[in-house]
Amino acid sequence: MNMNDRSPQNINQIKVNSDIFKIYHQNVRSLRRKTHELLSHLYPDLPHVICLTEHHLNILEKSHVNIESYTIGAQFCRALYERGGVIIYVHNSLKFTNFDLSEYCKEKDIEICAVKLNINSLTMCIITIYRDPSGNLTYFLQNLDNVLQSLYTPSTHFIICGDLNINYLVENEQKKQLENLLLTYNLIGIVDFLTRINHTSASAIDNIFIDISRFEDYSVIPFSNDLSDHDAQILTIKIPVQMQSDRLKIIRKVDKHTILDFIYKLSNESWDSVFNNNDVNLMFNSFLNTYLRILYSSFPPIRTKSRNHKNN
Repeated sequence: MNMNDRSPQNINQIKVNSDIFKIYHQNVRSLRRKTHELLSHLYPDLPHVICLTEHHLNILEKSHVNIESYTIGAQFCRALYERGGVIIYVHNSLKFTNFDLSEYCKEKDIEICAVKLNINSLTMCIITIYRDPSGNLTYFLQNLDNVLQSLYTPSTHFIICGDLNINYLVENEQKKQLENLLLTYNLIGIVDFLTRINHTSASAIDNIFIDISRFEDYSVIPFSNDLSDHDAQILTIKIPVQMQSDRLKIIRKVDKHTILDFIYKLSNESWDSVFNNNDVNLMFNSFLNTYLRILYSSFPPIRTKSRNHKNN
């Protein structure tokens, strides 16, 4: 595939599939310098929602790490410990509501965020969770129950995804306790394949939980992209998705001031990370990441309304 086809402008023009609803989850093990590669792997069949665990970003970094064509719907960043964190990106063509779940979050024990989407006649609550292997399981279960109680309505369709560090391919006490809690909300884990494989172990510690009686026509598949030692999971639900009108578009601000800023930043870039490499692939990736970083900082995205030109 021609790399020009994956340019930010072309990616931004591609719309998500309106015949299905697709959610992508991955423990990404740091989102820093991975957004362009992540989007490149997903192109051209973009998901409606991207849920990431262990993004490793602090609250200041979060606002500067963007995924083209997506808006941050909800997030939690650690302040006391390194790594961890959860974040949900929603495609720009969809409206969403953010839930503030900060009162339930405790670093390592339960890191959680959620958004609500109205898809046709369905009200969907998408929750992303990370629990550290050293986290307190009792605290995690109690607060997960509190979150679900606070968000529950008879018409709400829950979709929970995340890395809970509970292996669902092995019968164990942790799995049993989690299953008993989620079954009170009629939620079951649907990931039945390995999600993390390394030299010493293989497990399914990442999972997606849904009410299968409400989502009868669904599928979940693994997705490997080498961004992390965790494979991603893609949930596809066959429900028609009504998109927003094309009247509101996202474009980049290009004028004489932003162009001058772009030229100035390029001229002051040393490109040491490019020329200090001998591997041509590493050189190209380093060049592309630096170039796009400058491009995005100089030409910020703005919202604009497209005008309907009538000629009677």
